Amino acid sequence: MTARAATLVTMPAPALLLERSKRIAGSAWTLWAAFVLVHGWLGLLNLYGPGLPLGDVTYVYLFWVERGLTADQWVGIDTSWVYPVLALVPMVAAYAFGPDLYATTWLTLMMALNAVALVSIIGVESRARRAGIAWWWMLFLVLLGPIALGRIDAVTVPVAMVAVMLIADHPRWGAALLAVGAWIKIWPAGLLLAALVALRARGAVLRSAAALSIGVVALGLLAGGGLSLLSAITEQTGRGLQVEAPVSTIWLWAAAAGAWSARVYYDEGILTWQVFGEGTSLAADAMTPLLALVVVVIVGIGVVAALRGAPESALFPVLGLALVMALITVNKVGSPQFAAWIAVPIVLGLAWRTRGGVSFVVPAALALVTAALTQVVYPVLYGNLLSLEPWMLVALTTRNLLYVALLAWAVGQLVRLSWHAGGRSEAAVGVVAREEEPA
Repeated sequence: MTARAATLVTMPAPALLLERSKRIAGSAWTLWAAFVLVHGWLGLLNLYGPGLPLGDVTYVYLFWVERGLTADQWVGIDTSWVYPVLALVPMVAAYAFGPDLYATTWLTLMMALNAVALVSIIGVESRARRAGIAWWWMLFLVLLGPIALGRIDAVTVPVAMVAVMLIADHPRWGAALLAVGAWIKIWPAGLLLAALVALRARGAVLRSAAALSIGVVALGLLAGGGLSLLSAITEQTGRGLQVEAPVSTIWLWAAAAGAWSARVYYDEGILTWQVFGEGTSLAADAMTPLLALVVVVIVGIGVVAALRGAPESALFPVLGLALVMALITVNKVGSPQFAAWIAVPIVLGLAWRTRGGVSFVVPAALALVTAALTQVVYPVLYGNLLSLEPWMLVALTTRNLLYVALLAWAVGQLVRLSWHAGGRSEAAVGVVAREEEPA
């Protein structure tokens, strides 16, 4: 009898049950079975659930692709577009089996991308320390609901997740993937900026991201694009306040109270619900420069922390979370799928804890509640929000306050790192990290 077997025999029954439960939960077979169940559930909700959760995919994305294929009018190339040009790639790929199977092909592609992300978290075979992170992510997906797969953001999340899992050992590949993500939906640029500030391999990160971006622009120009290649940035400047954005919460409550001439309306030009009332135009105009200012301040604190010797294992995840939360919180656009972005810096922080990073238990817990409240808001009960029912306003307000709490936590950790850094050199931290990594 081996020493481990002897230990198991002598264990009390509750402890033995706990040990066996941990082994089952950490099994690669168990994780992959749960992965299939989670994506099967989300797929069913998208295809058959109320509230038309896959509406953007089956109506808007499919329309863009068919217009390009039949009329040779490609958004992002021939016309301005709200997304960067590489967002066309997954949209066109989902058309591989024709329009009738567009929805199921899209969902299959999202599941395949998430499978690659799961491999990046746990490796080819599950390791106990990473299994817990994988379970957290799958719980996050279930709580977030169908929107986790039903938007273009569902492409960028696994791409960015693989990138941050790679970037420590393969900075060029990690940076290239983050750049790919940013050319699909802009938000991964926040993680790329965090890597440039926090990582010692920032030169490799910059060269790789720049080379990838130059390649994308060159291909876009060859395809006939011009200034439309940058329209994803310019198209956002003229938008109003989207209903779910944190800043819009003020006018939603005002509309419910009959104050400030506030109301909810549907913008036919950008196909989204927005708020209008006294002060909304001024607020909408102020949000973009305010977001830029907040990003500059966060990056400035990160630079100070880096110059003072903050370990990259602590700085990169915290700075990444701070920048992602700034892009969500200080934004006049507030689509429900933005909540999906949070998973990437959280998974990074949980994974890098053994490298000497900051504990991400608190933000991980807050993120789960945020995901659940986001599903409450959208898609099934979205009509209740648009009708300004008080209980839905409470749900949305709570969710938006959690966004603020996550931003505050990350900025607070950044400030702490900038104050207390310097105790150990980066080289020493790197040695400790390598020693702590399991064989």
